[in-house]
Parts: sequence; C-alpha cells; structure tokens
Amino acid sequence: MRRSLTTFVLLASCLSAATASAATPPKQPEQGPGGSDYAIADVVKTGTGTVASGSYVFYGNDTPSAPRPVVVFFHSWGAVNPALYGGFIDHLARKGYLVIFPRFQEVNRSRPADASVRAEELIAEALASLTDNPQARPDSARVAFIGHSAGVPIALNVATGVSQSDVPAPKLVFGLVPGGIASNEKERGIMLRDLSAIDPSTLLITMSGDREHLPSDRASRRIFEAASAVPTARKLFMRASSDDHGYPALTATLAFPGSPKAAYDAAAIKLQPDLPRDPKQKNTWKWSADMALSGPQTILTQQLGNNPTDTLDYLALWKTFEIAADAAFAGKDAAALARDPKFVDMGNWSDGWPVRRLSAQMPKGEVQEEKPERGPRRRLNLGPTESQQGAVNDLVKQFRS
Repeated sequence: MRRSLTTFVLLASCLSAATASAATPPKQPEQGPGGSDYAIADVVKTGTGTVASGSYVFYGNDTPSAPRPVVVFFHSWGAVNPALYGGFIDHLARKGYLVIFPRFQEVNRSRPADASVRAEELIAEALASLTDNPQARPDSARVAFIGHSAGVPIALNVATGVSQSDVPAPKLVFGLVPGGIASNEKERGIMLRDLSAIDPSTLLITMSGDREHLPSDRASRRIFEAASAVPTARKLFMRASSDDHGYPALTATLAFPGSPKAAYDAAAIKLQPDLPRDPKQKNTWKWSADMALSGPQTILTQQLGNNPTDTLDYLALWKTFEIAADAAFAGKDAAALARDPKFVDMGNWSDGWPVRRLSAQMPKGEVQEEKPERGPRRRLNLGPTESQQGAVNDLVKQFRS
C-alpha cells in the first residue's frame, strides 16, 4: 500500500512539474492597440430606455476634450447581459470610446424578425439622449458596429437603413463569428435586408474561429456577396486560430468573443422600470416558437459566461478592432490592414515560440475556405520527460517485484 501511494505521488509530481514548465501565452500588451495603457480609470455604467427594451451605455468618467468615437455592440441571440462581453466593453470604454449595448431582445418574448427595427430605435434613442451629455459626447462621424453571431446580421441590417433613420452610418462593421442568418421567413433566424444599400465607404470585416468555422465561413461569404456596393478592397475575411503550444491553450470557439466581467452585470445598471400595461388596451402580443432560445443558442450563451479572457481577446479582438477602427475612421481600406504585420501578429509564448497568427484575406469573388497561414509549431507535451518517465518505470518495476 505504501509503495502504491509513493508511486502515485511520484507520477502526479512528474505530471505537475511538466505542466508547470509549459510555456504560457502572451499577456495583455502594456501599451498600444489592445494594451493596458488606459488613460481612463473609471467607467460610467448607465442606460437609456426601460428594463425590457433599452440600451446599456458605457463611457469614461472624465470630461473629454473632443467627442468620443462610438461603438455599438450587437450581442448574440440570448446574450442580453453586457457582463458576458464585459472585458471587451471595459477595454473600449477605458480607451475612450462611447459604447452602446442595445438590448433588442427580450428573451423568450421577442421575435428575430423584429430585432433589427428595435435595434435601430434603441440606438437612435440612446444617441439622442446622450447628445448634450458633456461626458458622453458621441461623435456621429466616427461610429463602428461590433456584432457577435446573430448580432452580425442585425448590425448589417441597421447599417442598410441609416439613410432613413437617426442612426449615423458606421465606418466599420466588425462581425465576429457571424451566424443566425435565415434563408427565408419560415426559418428561425435573422432575415437579411438588401445589403447592397450599405454605404460603399464602409469597412466590412468578419472573423471566425477555427473551431467549427464552416457555418461562419458560409455566413461571411453570403454577407460579402450581398454587400455588393462595398468594393472588394474594403472587405476583409479573418480567422483566429487555436494554439495548444503551451498552457493554458488558446481555443477559438464560437464563444471566444466572450470576456465575462461581473462589474458590467445588467442587474447592477439601473434602467427605468417598464410602464404597467393599460388594462383597457388590447394585448396584441402573441407567442411564437422562434421566440424561445434554441438548444445551441442556450449553450452558446452559457459558454460565453465561462469563456476565459486571454490572448485571443487582447490580440485577436481588442487590438485588431482598434487598428481597424483607426483605419476606417481615416478612410483607409482593407488592403492597408492586410499589409500591416502588426494587424495579424499574435505575439509569442513565454518560451519565444510564436503564437499562430491571424489570417486576413480580401475576398476574390467569394471567401476562400482556406486554412490560415501557419508558422512552425510544436505540440505541447503535458507528460513527463524521458528521464522522469524512466525513473517512474523503475519504481513501478520495483513495486511489481
């Protein structure tokens, strides 16, 4: 019994030693795009509208000398709590952006077909209420949309209708793991409007992860083909790659845009209560099957809440968005981004080995389902070294004898 326990302890120590010696992924940069050189320490967390139908709003607790660039964040279907993307929102607000998170869905009570119109209304209401706010100061000339999953087609639909609404035209639409697009009105999902109405000067970027990437790739292809007025030079297809060279591994799943942060929990942000319904007014609301979250939507929302904030956030999302937004606001195209080595760089593991870079391609007729460019790699070995394994084998032989 004593020999068995000793053998077990030695085996466990060998494995833990190997894990402890594994390379670690890059941390958040100290400065630059995606970096932690925040000029803003505190973020104002407020909202407009009501609990069931309103927008969460975030901006620095300072008085800016110039209007703030605006980011409208379109959540995935079911992920109505900004805490699920709290790390990203916190980063943007502390970098000087005004972030608007429209809650265009009331879970299990809203139809996907109504989401785009509702998002338009909420964004217009939020901007109107913030125009005279000396801290918020939205800059209608510098607006970017970020969408995740079903939030991507909703963002695109809103972008098509800006000429008829009070929502300013986005200079950038940054679509993360696009999905949830319906092919016809009978399907569950978001029906695309006529995307040829999107302003030709818009910079259009989609990004998928390499895990289960085919549905997102198909959605990206469909988006690029439908947005026919936007020239190819202003479209970019990107892919983030998983990398298990070190520990913890980096995994680009459907939920990798999630960066949960409790400080951005919706329950802590006060919105106006919903007005009581007038009993004399006829209730026209009717439940339909597409209001209920599907199994995959429920799982994705849960995964967003458990997704770690890591290198994929710092360098694949936060850094990339900042560089893309600066380029879009300056009128640059996708070709300028694709040529920038910093745009796709993902840094190095702690042992100097490069993290797999982002892929960035301008579509040629349609998005190519190619694997991203790969540098030399070495798979992580979490087992004991040869000398450690030899020592363990000797102990096992002694025990058996």
